[in-house]
Amino acid sequence: MQLTTWLQLVPVRPLRRAGHQTALIAAGLPLHLAVLPLWLWLLGTMAASVRAPGAVAVTPLPVLLTLVVTPLLTAGQRRRYRALAGKDLPRPALPRPGRTWTSALRRLTTRALWRQVCYHAVAGPLLAVLDLAVLAVLAAALVAACLYVWIWALPPQWRIADLGYTTQAAYITAGGLALLFLGPRLTGAVVRLEMRAAEVLLGPSRTEKLARRVADLAESRAGVLDAADAERRRIERDLHDGAQQRLVSLAVNLGLARLTLGDLPEDARKVIDEAHREAKEAIAELNDLVRGLHPAVLEDRGLDAALSGIAARLPIPVRITVDLPQRPSPTLEAVAYFVISEALTNVVKHARASRADVSVERIGETLLVVVADDGAGGADPAAAGAGSGLAGLAQRVASVDGTFCCRSPAGGPTVLTVELPCAP
Repeated sequence: MQLTTWLQLVPVRPLRRAGHQTALIAAGLPLHLAVLPLWLWLLGTMAASVRAPGAVAVTPLPVLLTLVVTPLLTAGQRRRYRALAGKDLPRPALPRPGRTWTSALRRLTTRALWRQVCYHAVAGPLLAVLDLAVLAVLAAALVAACLYVWIWALPPQWRIADLGYTTQAAYITAGGLALLFLGPRLTGAVVRLEMRAAEVLLGPSRTEKLARRVADLAESRAGVLDAADAERRRIERDLHDGAQQRLVSLAVNLGLARLTLGDLPEDARKVIDEAHREAKEAIAELNDLVRGLHPAVLEDRGLDAALSGIAARLPIPVRITVDLPQRPSPTLEAVAYFVISEALTNVVKHARASRADVSVERIGETLLVVVADDGAGGADPAAAGAGSGLAGLAQRVASVDGTFCCRSPAGGPTVLTVELPCAP
């Protein structure tokens, strides 16, 4: 019972972690030393050619063999870290191997491949020296800590003649136990150094990581924009098919009640008339709200028909020109529609213009939107508050990586130009 209690007090987790780290270091030795004979061969031929210039030619075979075995050694290092440390090293962006000379040369000129060569040819032997030193220290510590066991196992005549149970043996045992205590810290430091070197030289560079991060953020932002646009469409359908239909039914019933119930008191008739008028106003406001969320005509018939509907409701003449060989994505189409709608609203409210022109065309992979008016000018996006007016339009355009430009000198005219990148 007492032995079991004492065994429970032994910290098992650090010992298990130290065992994994020692196995990781031991497994890395052959991988770290695999390229060393090739480079010793290359250095030997170079030294021989220097001593006798015409006798031995420097052969590129070691370098070629290094390039051949580098992917295999890299795969072995990744498997080693995955199996013994539970860590997956990120893979750099390498061109896919092909059968043509062009693809082979393209793969040989990548920085990622030469970083891997640098790891196996330079960092690998240096790490192997550290691995050997760590394993030697651990082996010496284990032998020293078990010195009394070795002495006990020796024949009696050797104990008396050679070492025996002396003070020197006690010092050696204490030193071995101290090294065993410090062993996990030593192996942990070496393992962290190896992982850091592997991440820097075998993984993607900082530029590649930033590029991947930017691509992931762009993809996630596109997903958020698509989800927001889909949610606006859902709300528009719910309002159009639910609340709007109920208000229309209420207005119809109030209108019928006003026409058929002729014997009502005057006060009751006034109440019905007022309710009927408010119901019609609520329907008009709900129509504007639904149109502002996502007009159904934009989804059904496209940008040209939706912009024509905007122009028909404005008090000034607006010329609409839409030249699109194919419809853009729903997100870009919605952004273009709302930008033009807000710009025309600003023209009517603030520009004191007599006419406006709207042009939408696709040039290559860019959707170009131009809104011009002959108003007083003087519009300044920087002077507007964030999220409102021209600043709000600029933010909406920037959400899809577009560019926003507003030229509005005092006295006019005002020309608003928007470029939206279309997906290939």
